[in-house]
Amino acid sequence: LQRMLSIAVEVDRSPNCSSCKIADAIFPFILNIPLRSQREAFLNTMESHLLRCKLLELLFQHSCDVPTTLPLSLDKILYFLSHSTVLLQHQDETATWQRWDEMLQYLSLLLMSYQNVILEHLRSSLHDRMDLIIQKAKPKLQDSDDISHLDIQLRIEDFISRMQQVLGQPFPWQIMEKLCMLR
Repeated sequence: LQRMLSIAVEVDRSPNCSSCKIADAIFPFILNIPLRSQREAFLNTMESHLLRCKLLELLFQHSCDVPTTLPLSLDKILYFLSHSTVLLQHQDETATWQRWDEMLQYLSLLLMSYQNVILEHLRSSLHDRMDLIIQKAKPKLQDSDDISHLDIQLRIEDFISRMQQVLGQPFPWQIMEKLCMLR
């Protein structure tokens, strides 16, 4: 399945457009995956970083109180950190801190996938991508990819205060570890 999805993204002249269409079709099924381990297995084994980015972006847009119209960028990933909730349909039996842990896991996965999309020119067609690689072209960044260490620090502090309000207890080490990794 993952290989077929990866090929489906690449066959079109615009991988960005085809990944959006495929993500829109798959997204309702991801919302109905009952276990975290199954969701993670599906997302972690995805061969297409571009498709994984689109699916995770949809997942975070779905979980934001106020969705954003920003294009996928580092700024948008920080926006998700500040505005996402933990509202997945099949999380009722899990502890609240595990929901936050899953969210941070997906945010890290989104960040890593986004970096691969940018560095490997995955938004370009396969033909254009080969030319860019041969020319050793620099990654094409957007204005909203220009974030500072202060932006990161402020968003992480905001996230920690939101989590403290919800959890009202010391954070499990898994959460602190994921926050450090994300930072």
